[in-house]
Amino acid sequence: MQLQREENAMQRRVVISLSLLLTLLALAPLGYMIIEDMSYNEALYMTVITVSTVGFKEVRPLSTAGMYFTIFVIFMGVINLFFIISSLIRYTFGEALRETFGRRRMDLRIRKLRGHYVICGFGRVGEVVCETLAEAGEEFVVVEKDPARVLEATDRGYLNVEGDATDTEILIAAGVQQARGLVCALENDADNLFTTLSARTLNREVVIVTRCVSPDSVEKLRYAGADQVISPYTLSGKRMATFLLRPGVFDYLDLVAHGVSLEYRLEELLVREDSPLAGKTIGEMEVKARTGAMIIAVRRASDGEFNTNPDKDTRIEAGDLLIALGKEEDLAGLEKISGILPQT
Repeated sequence: MQLQREENAMQRRVVISLSLLLTLLALAPLGYMIIEDMSYNEALYMTVITVSTVGFKEVRPLSTAGMYFTIFVIFMGVINLFFIISSLIRYTFGEALRETFGRRRMDLRIRKLRGHYVICGFGRVGEVVCETLAEAGEEFVVVEKDPARVLEATDRGYLNVEGDATDTEILIAAGVQQARGLVCALENDADNLFTTLSARTLNREVVIVTRCVSPDSVEKLRYAGADQVISPYTLSGKRMATFLLRPGVFDYLDLVAHGVSLEYRLEELLVREDSPLAGKTIGEMEVKARTGAMIIAVRRASDGEFNTNPDKDTRIEAGDLLIALGKEEDLAGLEKISGILPQT
């Protein structure tokens, strides 16, 4: 749609420029006929050589008024010719210029990114991941080798790199060394495995979530460096079964976790060493009374186990991950009093 609008705008510019030139060629001879008392053929000749600036000799010496009129015609002609030529160039080479300069601008933006996400594969899974990150206002780069999918990502305004995600240079071009997280959503486990291994080698701190088709590949992907391995088929099957067994619970949890218009939502927060909450109990910090947010689960840094029913005597330690439920302002209040930033 945007490209069509640009093309229509260039067509209008060419038509307007040509119309102005024809208007000048039609009216300027009248000026010579009135000022210099020339015949129509002489006036047309003077107009053409003046507008085109070819510099042929005048048909007769000009009066002062004729010279000033000629200067005016030269300026109008040069300006008109400039717009016509520039419009024709843009109309003829516009798409190539947009691709070249658009690609350069995109590469420059990608090089400046820090703490972004890299999405390898813009298929059905990768597309949903990108939509979710875009809704959350996060910065990300799509890596895709299919030109048609790259074009689709570009049309949606997503930063992208065209190439094979298993290629280390492509991952570097996508800024994986400065990335916060990476999603491997390629079509087969072998490509996801190789991409995971390459990404982990380039960035030891990046959080890697990878798609897995075969259950036999789970351990291999974890060994290669994946922090989380997800099978879309297993996950969707469990969600379908949950909906059949507990549809109300399923709807509520789905809205809290993914809904954008629900009043209450879930957030996870990582407790840092300098957090005022570190070393204190939930009761001592009076979290619910001061913020309105509820801490509904705590994942211990020591063993990675979840405490799914924390009470006021539960002590929070540095490195723990808190799962909190509340309104937007409640969760913001929790972040403020505890000095904790959302875990992303």
